[in-house]
Amino acid sequence: MKPENIQEERTAGVAAAEMAAAGRREAEVGKAGCAAGEAGRGKAGCGAGEAGRSEAEVGEVARPGQKARRRMRRGEVAPGTAWALVSGAGSGIGRCYARRLAALGYNLVLVGNNRPPLETVKSEIGELHPWCDIRIAACDLARTEAARELHDRTQADGLEIDVLINNAGMFSFRDILQTPAERIERIILLHDLTNTQLCRLYAADMARRGHGGYILNMSSYSQWMPFPGLALYAASKAYLRTFSVAFAKEVREVGIRVTSVSPAGVATDLYGLTPDWQRIGRRLGVLISADHCARKGLRALWRGRRSIVPDWWNRAWIPLCKILPMWVLRPVRRFTMQFQK
Repeated sequence: MKPENIQEERTAGVAAAEMAAAGRREAEVGKAGCAAGEAGRGKAGCGAGEAGRSEAEVGEVARPGQKARRRMRRGEVAPGTAWALVSGAGSGIGRCYARRLAALGYNLVLVGNNRPPLETVKSEIGELHPWCDIRIAACDLARTEAARELHDRTQADGLEIDVLINNAGMFSFRDILQTPAERIERIILLHDLTNTQLCRLYAADMARRGHGGYILNMSSYSQWMPFPGLALYAASKAYLRTFSVAFAKEVREVGIRVTSVSPAGVATDLYGLTPDWQRIGRRLGVLISADHCARKGLRALWRGRRSIVPDWWNRAWIPLCKILPMWVLRPVRRFTMQFQK
């Protein structure tokens, strides 16, 4: 074979080899592209599938009636589906109970001696919760027939009371010998007779309906302070707590929860303190706010507590209040005689 022919054949062979190698590289690139395309399509498909499942899950969460809905707070109901009755609702702790119950979804029956303060509370709550159905019952509860009249009124209106808050009260700081007979009668009627009858009447309705209910009675820390000037008030509040604890045990088996709340000093107008003295008392820790008391009371009610004293430091003083000797109380009494009224 001639050298030039050999060279031509080598050149042709190299060219053929290079062409073959180029062909293999193109094939590999093509395969890689296909793989990338398939991977991309696969990932996109998975992403779309995951997105579809996420949307489905979100839809399931958002669908009404599913367990995944927002968890309701203790005592909360669907707005406007239950009724709560609050006595002494025109001011102080009663007003705070009414506001908190409305925020939990309850329609309200506001009870009190004077209608104008009740109208004010109704307007306040109506602005915050336009859906809330609020009824006003202006009624003097310090009468023998008061409980029956109030119950008959709510029955006539077709109102099924699920939460009863017996908050109305009268404060008295005066020696019994100096206390008018009418005041003695009214305080015992209001704190003891009327509240006992209201508990009986509305608890009977709750038991008949068969789905339970809640009753809260406002007692007082003064029951552990039978000091001069507080004999009438402390004794009437002691009865209310004792009754509530025993009554709670009687009706628990039918699903009714009864709670007695015994706060110490609360910054309200009940004691005749001026707003300035109320603020000073709160800053010193001697008084708690009315809303703080209402929050503690409702929390205990929803949890089924029979009796509470808001805040641990007040509970810590109870043993001392019981054993204070007369030589300590005597000078205190001489000082407080000027405030008895």
